Amino acid sequence: MKKQKMVSYAKYGYFFSIPFIVAFLLFTLYPLVFTIIIGFTDMKGLGSSIATSHFLSGDLFKNYIAVINAPSFQIALKNTVGIWIVNFLPQIGLALLLAAWFTDNRKPMKCQGFFKVIFYMPNIITAATVAILFASMFGYPMSPMNDLLKTFGFIKEPVYFMQNKTIARGVVAFIQFWMWYGYTMIIMISGILGINPELYEAAEIDGATNFGKFIYITIPNLRTVLIYMLVNSLIGGLQMFDIPNLLVTKSGPDNATLTTSVFIYNQAFSGSYMFNRASAASMIMFIIISILSAIIFVLMTDPYEAAEAKKLKQVEKEMKRKAKEAKKGVA
Repeated sequence: MKKQKMVSYAKYGYFFSIPFIVAFLLFTLYPLVFTIIIGFTDMKGLGSSIATSHFLSGDLFKNYIAVINAPSFQIALKNTVGIWIVNFLPQIGLALLLAAWFTDNRKPMKCQGFFKVIFYMPNIITAATVAILFASMFGYPMSPMNDLLKTFGFIKEPVYFMQNKTIARGVVAFIQFWMWYGYTMIIMISGILGINPELYEAAEIDGATNFGKFIYITIPNLRTVLIYMLVNSLIGGLQMFDIPNLLVTKSGPDNATLTTSVFIYNQAFSGSYMFNRASAASMIMFIIISILSAIIFVLMTDPYEAAEAKKLKQVEKEMKRKAKEAKKGVA
């Protein structure tokens, strides 16, 4: 009896991956490599190209040093980190509370789908629309916020909110919080629904309260989701561009709302078109984000799970070694 020849379809996977590989090389890898290269050149000015530029002689990291020492970049970095922290802490807190509320089986909430859509809706509105909306709300001399404060007697004369550094930063932070807490809530709900219900049932039998279950069951089992949200929010927060750039003209009073992404944009496309400085600033932010992400992974990793994973790797390594020795003995 003839053996039927098995048909392997694995090779077709390479064919279907070609569009992704081509798109990755053209739109991701090439721009990344190009950005890294021009950070070490004198490329600047409208109409300049890599062909007419030269690598910096003597001090290859001149652009990086210039960016780090630039007062505007230091201000932008402080603003970016500060605005991210102010908007992320309440964002993650509210998202966790709402997620716990929506997933409470003992007191199921009515119209969950409606409220989820309402909370998530700010995330689907374009940043430009949101910036125009809030710019109108806090406008000068006439705006809904000024009219409201006048009506309740808090102010007598119109207030130019966006000329106050604290208010300008606070509005940007609030917008970031308002736009993203719904998205964070949906991710948290997905994580909570993935937790084994038997853990909650056992805790209820032992007399655990809702707060106790939240602290000792929900939070520890959401460790992986929290790591994802922290890193994702960190990357997005340190790349804030649309809202700070569109909300306040020229980054507000004394660069109060200047962020690193706006700084990079200004370096590359405003004034002298210093593409080399913009490239260096981009790579500095890439390094900062990478280091902070690594720190988050280290701090959020469960030591017990890490030790168990290490033991498992050692066992696998030992089994492979014994298998090799057994093969040599048979040979």
